[in-house]
Amino acid sequence: MDSPMCLVKNADGELCVEPEAIDYLMGLKQNVVVVSVVGLYRTGKSYLMNKLAQKRSGFALGATIQSKTKGIWMWCVPHPEKTDHTLVLLDTEGLGDVEKGDSKNDAWIFSLAILLSSTLVYNSRGTIDNDAVEKLQYVNDLTERIKVKSSTVDEEEGEGTQFMQFFPNFVWTVRDFTLQLEIDGREITPDQYLENSLQLKKGTSKKINDYNFLRECIRNFFPSRKCFVFPSPTTPDNMHRLDSMDEAELSGSFREVSDTFCRFIFQESRMKTVIGGHTLTGEMLGHLVTTYVETIAKGNVPCLENAVLAMAKIENQAAVNEGLAVYQKGMEDVKALFPVDVNQLSENHLQSETQATKAFMKRSFKDDNGEFLKALAEAIVNHSDDLFKQNKDASEKKCKALLENLSALMDQGMKEGTYATPGGYGLYCNHHDNIVAQYRAEPNKGVRAEEVLEQFLKDKSAESYSILQADKQLTKKEKQIQAEKKKTAELEQEKAAFREQQAEMKRRIENNRISQEKYLKEMKEKMEEERKQQQQEFNRTLERRMQEQKDLLEKGHKEKADLMRQEIEEIKRNNQLERDASTQNQKALLDECNTLKCSKAKQDDSCTLL
Repeated sequence: MDSPMCLVKNADGELCVEPEAIDYLMGLKQNVVVVSVVGLYRTGKSYLMNKLAQKRSGFALGATIQSKTKGIWMWCVPHPEKTDHTLVLLDTEGLGDVEKGDSKNDAWIFSLAILLSSTLVYNSRGTIDNDAVEKLQYVNDLTERIKVKSSTVDEEEGEGTQFMQFFPNFVWTVRDFTLQLEIDGREITPDQYLENSLQLKKGTSKKINDYNFLRECIRNFFPSRKCFVFPSPTTPDNMHRLDSMDEAELSGSFREVSDTFCRFIFQESRMKTVIGGHTLTGEMLGHLVTTYVETIAKGNVPCLENAVLAMAKIENQAAVNEGLAVYQKGMEDVKALFPVDVNQLSENHLQSETQATKAFMKRSFKDDNGEFLKALAEAIVNHSDDLFKQNKDASEKKCKALLENLSALMDQGMKEGTYATPGGYGLYCNHHDNIVAQYRAEPNKGVRAEEVLEQFLKDKSAESYSILQADKQLTKKEKQIQAEKKKTAELEQEKAAFREQQAEMKRRIENNRISQEKYLKEMKEKMEEERKQQQQEFNRTLERRMQEQKDLLEKGHKEKADLMRQEIEEIKRNNQLERDASTQNQKALLDECNTLKCSKAKQDDSCTLL
């Protein structure tokens, strides 16, 4: 993407997606790292985004008191340090713009930035004082503007913990910072400066509770926090041409902080994930943006669980289509060779099916009941049945054409009466046996070779019998012997055709068994992979919560630390219950698949015996 484009349009307080930007995301198959910047208008947010894009200009900076960015603008660039990843930069409309006069609109912009980001950069100016913290008031309303789960049961219980599992990393950038980083004469880091600003006061008065409430929200919702303090980049007179200034013209200390900030973002911002630890591609991010914005436009509260389920349904169906396309492409080469023997077709089928399943598994997620994997399996079965039929038809066509060509002289002889003479039956048999021998010697006739030959011999049976009975050179006894011999040959050919059909059926049954076992194996591996992702996500959340408890203890907030300890124990219990329920669901699904597999195997065995 050469330059930014509007992703979410804000027209008179109404949010809507820009189709062109969504189309761009839909074509982006790489995993994405999403970095959003939020903050008051005219605080230099766009400049940070341009630095991350490693461009001098792109996002509009502006040099007046008017906000330049409206809605949410997007810039997709190759990730500087992660191969085959895209860095998606989102520059949001400035909060607190007096021209809007609508804080509700600001709250939705802020909420969207959180919902879409891997890392949220909050940009402010001056210092992190109480006024700066209170400007993050939108955090207070997040539980009213974002729902984690669709269920209303125990909606408020563990709300902060649920939010922690999907909230982005939080980076506070302070612009035009002029103070000394010291506390009580001791030098501190920017991170310590931030944590000190978010410290809770002891006491239970209304004033203290009000002071602590927003800080608790920030600490709870953003357990991963980082701070950068930027000195002024240049003199006030030059600020209006910041986007056109050479790097060498900027303050050295400003350039140093900017470089450190960019390195941190590039190295520490993780891939965008949703509940369950599933990583997103640009296409999946496009689905999320559309779902969230349309939900807000309807006056409803975005629900993560519903959005992820809707996205999973779209992605899983796309995964089915992609898997089927992989299978079809894999079968093109062998299809061009029709007719082929059943083993060659089966080997190609199993190989293509394996590739198709891998493609599906790579893209699918939250296919909890195996619905879409079953759909892929069914689609492949239907397509393979059609291919096997095409192969049989091609074999039949080739074999019939071959026999027609080989028997042309004999048919001509019949018309001319060549065999209607004494000894004509012997001549007929020689020609007949020669046709069969040449037919058998012809390679690559396919799976209907014996069946077509059987039908050919049956068609010639009446003709052969007529010539035999008309041959005056043969005695009655000799005619009887020849008739029995011909009948035996036809019976043997019938058995050969039956064996041919049985061999094909057995191979098809074997293919089904291999496929069933493979699907079960893939399903188990996918479930285990998703279970590990969920556990990693939980462990990360638990670790942050325990660190927060430790910090509270160190700061003397024993009562709050005890409450958090109880919350941590409750988190562990709920996680175990969820894991047990998930394990039971997975076991039930696998048992169901095993039962269907055994039932199908018995049915196939019965067909073979018949």
